[in-house]
Amino acid sequence: MAKMKSLAGSGKTVAKLKEKQARKQERAAGPATLQAMVWYTKEHYNELLRLFDDADLLPLTYEDWLTRAEEKKVEVEGAGDQVIKVFIDPLTFPSWCEERGLLKDADARSQLAIEVAQAQSFSL
Repeated sequence: MAKMKSLAGSGKTVAKLKEKQARKQERAAGPATLQAMVWYTKEHYNELLRLFDDADLLPLTYEDWLTRAEEKKVEVEGAGDQVIKVFIDPLTFPSWCEERGLLKDADARSQLAIEVAQAQSFSL
């Protein structure tokens, strides 16, 4: 089974950039990883922002979010990894979080993305 991780997306510091470059070099020598990316639809974006406990960390508009997400996807795929988009549903995400005792934040979104990607990876 492929190694998986989630991308929550955040600011870049010099230390993070150096760490990222080191990981990229390691990956070049190793097998590709499967990375789950949280994804949103335009029609759900504003509703999700109202639900998320950390909405202030996300762009105000779907278009701004999509630009950042697409850039990250291209970067990940450029490094040789495969991306699985995991769409967050505003109808099911709150109850999924509640069942697990989680805040509706980036950590929960990442956890959901990993679970979905792991379930789907058996059929890839």
